[in-house]
Amino acid sequence: MLFDKSENGEVLTLTLDKKLTAVTAGELEKDLIEKLAGVKSFTVDMSRLVYVSSAGLRVLLNAQKYMNKTNGSMIVKNAVPEVMKIFETTGFNEILNVKNS
Repeated sequence: MLFDKSENGEVLTLTLDKKLTAVTAGELEKDLIEKLAGVKSFTVDMSRLVYVSSAGLRVLLNAQKYMNKTNGSMIVKNAVPEVMKIFETTGFNEILNVKNS
């Protein structure tokens, strides 16, 4: 999995690519631990993501919890239909702030 980051002070945008699986979730989680410190607005762009596993959902949930604890905001945007179906099936569309165009 590849991801692009755009940082601007307290704003972080992460664009996920391809699949967020058990293998790639660990890499993402390590990167987020470092990058979320001091961030007040975190956006996850899923327009290029086609699959998210339970391990990937856990990383997103932990990021949401961290942002809530630090009074920051997190938005998940542009989830493709396949990923949106996973969110709906697992109830993550009710946990995460999902915005689709």
